[in-house]
Amino acid sequence: MNLKERSIRLKRDIPAIYLALKKKETPLLAKICAWATIAYALSPIDLIPDFIPVLGYLDDLIMLPLMVILTVKLIPSDIFEQCRLESEGFWQNGKPGRWFYALPIVSIWLLVLIVIVRAIRF
Repeated sequence: MNLKERSIRLKRDIPAIYLALKKKETPLLAKICAWATIAYALSPIDLIPDFIPVLGYLDDLIMLPLMVILTVKLIPSDIFEQCRLESEGFWQNGKPGRWFYALPIVSIWLLVLIVIVRAIRF
């Protein structure tokens, strides 16, 4: 599988991860990783803003695929395959556009800002 096919497959796995998050059979650690992955994937705010040259694309090219891979590995394969089948055409009309998915990213940015301000004060 080449890089482009792998990237397309990983993006198709996001709705399956969303469905696996809601299943009772999914282990707790997998649910935590699934929640973080879905929140990051659906957030309208990037962890690393795209206006920062080169670094801005790291989240889409490295961080999100790594989060998806880790989450898929933690979900039992039979559950994930079932979720993949259920997720076919799941978000054909586009991803859900809810702003609460941005809360984890905004929290990280606020934490970084607080650390910077405290470092400057002392």
